[in-house]
Amino acid sequence: MNILFVVPYIPNPVRVRPYEFIRALLRRSHRVTVASLWTSEQERAELAVLSRMGAAVIAEPMPPARSLLNSAGALVGSAPLQASYSWNAALMKQIVGAIEGQSFDAVHVEHLRGSRYAVEVRRRLARTPAIAPFPVIWDSVDSISFLFEQAVRSSRTLRGRLMTQLELGRTRCHEAWLVTQFERTLVTSALDKAALVGLLDECTGDELCMLAERIEIVPNGVDLNHFAFHDSVNRPPARLIFSGKMSYHANVTAALHLVDDIMPLVWAQRPDAQVWLVGKDPSAEVRKLADNQLPLSDSGEPRVVVTGAVPNMADFIQASTVAVAPLLYGAGIQNKALEAMSCGTPLVATSQATAALAIRPGEDVLVADGADAFAAALLTLLEKPDLRAAVGAAGRRYVEKNHSWDKVCELLEAAYATPALALPAWGAR
Repeated sequence: MNILFVVPYIPNPVRVRPYEFIRALLRRSHRVTVASLWTSEQERAELAVLSRMGAAVIAEPMPPARSLLNSAGALVGSAPLQASYSWNAALMKQIVGAIEGQSFDAVHVEHLRGSRYAVEVRRRLARTPAIAPFPVIWDSVDSISFLFEQAVRSSRTLRGRLMTQLELGRTRCHEAWLVTQFERTLVTSALDKAALVGLLDECTGDELCMLAERIEIVPNGVDLNHFAFHDSVNRPPARLIFSGKMSYHANVTAALHLVDDIMPLVWAQRPDAQVWLVGKDPSAEVRKLADNQLPLSDSGEPRVVVTGAVPNMADFIQASTVAVAPLLYGAGIQNKALEAMSCGTPLVATSQATAALAIRPGEDVLVADGADAFAAALLTLLEKPDLRAAVGAAGRRYVEKNHSWDKVCELLEAAYATPALALPAWGAR
């Protein structure tokens, strides 16, 4: 197949879903043209990595000021700000040139931030009969309105609450409308599909059954070789890791919950336990968690370590005793869970963090909600090395069976093979 892959940010190992999709498609001998935006010289350099993989690349610079202007302009309309945040007319011109200049089998557009490009491609196809029809696949990834509904209730940051309150009303029916515009909408989990079906029921009514069939679950995978299995030998006795982008509001809330609510209960019995918050762009709230803690009594090392961006996340997961995912809200599949399980690092997670996974609680992962239960699960693993080894090994078997990227890519290929449809316009926006 020849795929045009539009993603409004540079795919890289941190933005794992588009990066691994592209890698898997190229491994499977498909042709891929990546259309994307770069915001820094580092991101511009990452385009060369995609080229070395074998992808053709078209890209444009996207200064942050332009994204802010896009968002400000969107305030006067009804669509969510995110739908305009990454709009770049120069990139769209290159995309039009690509679809007019070669024959694609499918166009894949990722995220709500990329959805305007998908809409414009669909409109171009409708206006240009000379272009051979092809399916347009919108990879929603998660239901953003489902995420925002939870964040309004549970976010512990003022910025998170204000942002989600502003966007929630704008996002709900816009997501439903987007589902009606394309041959397929992809999501990572059954929960996100159910959320979008609920929005369709609310916003479209009679066409619900037909439209719901266009939503397909294509989960995230994990690089089983990079996040390689390590047994528990030679790991520290009590190092806990919480990984992810530390400016993301759901991760910030989870980090605050971990350090402020859970860890005092753990430290009361295991004063040697150390928390590592590992991931790029830690917010001010996250950085303060390290500043406000007393050192470990026996070694003088900090109780809480905030790393910022790291060169290789796998190294940090493999060097930890237990991984944690204390999410109070979220959507889709949590990559932090898959990566920990792949490394054989036993995981303690909330039911929210594991809701999209077909795990066996208590065997593949220890699932615990509430500070008391979460702390108890952590203390149990810290005290029982045999249980740590068993849970770590079971987690690795789970991801090997269910979340290899090649297995996931088979589902993606099936979506691309969807026949192009003559889609009616509904509620034009």
